[in-house]
Amino acid sequence: MVFGLTPFTLFHVVLSLVGIVAGFVALRGWLESSLRPAWTAVFLVTTIATTLTGFLFPFAGFTPAIGVGLISAILLALAVFALYRRHLLARWRPIFIVTAIAALYLNSFVLIAQAFLKVPTLHALAPTGTEPAFAVAQGLLLLAFLALGYRATTRFRSLDA
Repeated sequence: MVFGLTPFTLFHVVLSLVGIVAGFVALRGWLESSLRPAWTAVFLVTTIATTLTGFLFPFAGFTPAIGVGLISAILLALAVFALYRRHLLARWRPIFIVTAIAALYLNSFVLIAQAFLKVPTLHALAPTGTEPAFAVAQGLLLLAFLALGYRATTRFRSLDA
């Protein structure tokens, strides 16, 4: 075990972190109306892999994590379809941006939730996840992603523009 994580859990976490970093690099490009194809591909592949490996953890019944995974899978499928099958033409440009950014948001949301569970200082601030510190952190994340999503949607121009 590394950092108290099983090899599979560590693999899942590394995929998630790579996806988040690549997603933010790609997002910077989208804000500048640049696709950054390699970063976008790394973001999509690692985020899809994160979502799929998340379903391989043992569970009993439906959980919020499964719900987030299902929503993420749908968003990522739409983003991949918009980018690689519809080539961001016409309405597929904003569909790609909205779904890709929403998937990045969900991955970031889970990162914050896990940080509050695993990092002792954060856990002390919100041991149950219902305390104001957790709500403020997640609320600020949501507001930031709504603003970034709006800006990217209005700034990113596809090849048909």
